[in-house]
Amino acid sequence: MLRYSLLLLIAIALIALALVIAGQFGLLRGKAPTDLGVKDGKLKRLSQTDNSVSSQALLWTDHPMKDYSAIEPFKITGDGSAEMAKILTTLQAMPRTTVVQQDVGYIYAQCTTALLKFTDDIEFYLDKPAGVIHVRSASRVGRKDFAVNRARVEQIRKALGQ
Repeated sequence: MLRYSLLLLIAIALIALALVIAGQFGLLRGKAPTDLGVKDGKLKRLSQTDNSVSSQALLWTDHPMKDYSAIEPFKITGDGSAEMAKILTTLQAMPRTTVVQQDVGYIYAQCTTALLKFTDDIEFYLDKPAGVIHVRSASRVGRKDFAVNRARVEQIRKALGQ
C-alpha cells in the first residue's frame, strides 16, 4: 500500500512539473481572440462555460451561463473619461497585465497568471447614453476560472471607489 501511495505521489508531482514547464513555455496561454471589441453596442458574447463575467450577460436571455457571468457595470460621472482614465491607470499598475488597445471609449488588456501563464482577456466599453462602463473578462482556456475574472473586475471596481 505504501509503495502505491508513493508511486501515486510521484506521478502527481511529475504531472504538476509538466504543467509548470508547459506554462513557462507559453503552451497554456491560448490564442488571442480575434472577435473582441464593441459591435452594435455590445462586447463579445459570453463563454459557454463558467469562465467569464460580463456586465452585458443579461442581454443574452437564452444563454446557459448568463446567471453565472452577470456582473454590474461601472457607474460614470459626467462623460466617463475620468473613470476610463482610472481604469487604465489601475490596469497598468496590475502585475502581469498588458494594455493592448485603448481608445476614447474602449480598453482591452490581457492578464496572465504567474505560474502557469494562463491568459485572460478583459475589455471595458464606455456606454455614455446608458451612463455606465460595460466590462467583460474571460479566460481563454479551461472550463472554470475559479472566480478569478470576477475578483479582478471587483478589484478594479474597488480602485474606482465604487
